[in-house]
Amino acid sequence: MKVGIKIACIFFAILLAGCDEDLESINYDEINPSIFPSSEADVEALVAAAYYPLRGSYGDGIHSTSENGLMFVLDATTEILQGAYGLQQTASYHTYNPTITGVTRYYDVFYNKISSMTLNIDRIQNSDVNDNIKAQAIAEIQCARGLLSYELFDLYGPIVVAPLEVLQNPLQEEPLARLPYDEMVSFIENDLLAAAENLKSPQDTPYGRFSSGMARMMLIRLYLHEKRWTEVEQQADLIMNMNYYELDPDYLSLFSTEAPVDSKEIIWSIPADYAGTVENQWQLMALPNNFPERGGYGTIQSSWQFYDSFEDDDVRKTYLIAEYTGSDGVTYNRDNPGAIMQLGPIPLKIDADADRTAALTTVDIVMYRYADVILSKAEAIANEQGAPTQEAVDLVNEVRDRAGISEVALTDYTGLDSFNDLILEERSHEYWCENGQYRADLIRHGKYVEHANELNGTASQSAEYKELFPFSLARISEGKGEFLQNPGYN
Repeated sequence: MKVGIKIACIFFAILLAGCDEDLESINYDEINPSIFPSSEADVEALVAAAYYPLRGSYGDGIHSTSENGLMFVLDATTEILQGAYGLQQTASYHTYNPTITGVTRYYDVFYNKISSMTLNIDRIQNSDVNDNIKAQAIAEIQCARGLLSYELFDLYGPIVVAPLEVLQNPLQEEPLARLPYDEMVSFIENDLLAAAENLKSPQDTPYGRFSSGMARMMLIRLYLHEKRWTEVEQQADLIMNMNYYELDPDYLSLFSTEAPVDSKEIIWSIPADYAGTVENQWQLMALPNNFPERGGYGTIQSSWQFYDSFEDDDVRKTYLIAEYTGSDGVTYNRDNPGAIMQLGPIPLKIDADADRTAALTTVDIVMYRYADVILSKAEAIANEQGAPTQEAVDLVNEVRDRAGISEVALTDYTGLDSFNDLILEERSHEYWCENGQYRADLIRHGKYVEHANELNGTASQSAEYKELFPFSLARISEGKGEFLQNPGYN
């Protein structure tokens, strides 16, 4: 067990109650608000419930590293990942539709968690618990609600956000419409701004929990989505001025079996364990069954197009495995791909953890890093000014220097388009197989359809409307005319 995991997993303690046959699990969505929460422990339980859907778990964790998680599916819609079959091929070819549960499930499984968080914030606000404890707990839940709302908004556009008064009258059936676009953005923004003001500083936050830095990182993601460049830069400056975060000199150590609990680059990481409280299944997904020492299912590959976009000495492609000798004695590579590399190299990303004792690994699920702040600020500066600047180029070079590759010069980029292409490439190289955000990056710059068509040729069924995923037919039906499907899927 890695050093620091116990500290990181305090808020998951409630999930372990089921390990003791004398303890009865409690559903914290079905509680009596007149008596709960009444103590600091009760409040902590509600905070734990907010983190619960955000963990890595095959069945009900949105950050699962399997085909049920965001990273797997979202990166598979880009050149980072490809699949020869199943949901991964559907994502690659952009052939998803309202009957494909692999893309509709994120809303179906997780939208009601936002309602649970809303109720729990109200319960805490009306409790007699110490005001300081209240403020910290509410801030953590607001950050969780803002994060989950943003992720669903990024996938589907505006969603249903049930008002508190509706949630407090569950027996009264009331079909709800999706929020208007501006109201959706404001809902997310208000949660994250409030969280940023009340969460602890990163140096005072236990590893694995939300800090003020994480809330501001999610504001950056929201403002990038909306192309609010000035506010992206403002939030980046606020994070930088915390004088806490810095690039880790060892990129690969961030994805090691040794948890990066002391790294000043980590903004938020999800601690993984063998017990299944938080599952990291990525080696199982990415490694073929004949991989030396311990293999997996080999369900997903990268693309040779993505591999070729890296410079030769870029440390960030170390775990993008283009050649290996299998347990069968055969060497697999681009010239001899078999059924393992016919689309591209193995997208391992993290340490192979050959000594792991189960299909799972204890390599943590790294979600957000300080490198994202740096590249986001560079993009915001250039797009706000309408052209690249020396400051923007210098920021990009900070990330490239750590990657061990040559710096770029302002004179290399004659206009905004060429600089944005650089930004997109650097973002893909820096964050591949982390949180799936490259899809949103491509959409932001109008490259999503173009990249899919370039990668897949005539097999691509991409179109501009597929920048949003469809809702399931069940959600449309239960909406009784109030809940409308995304255009193009009717």
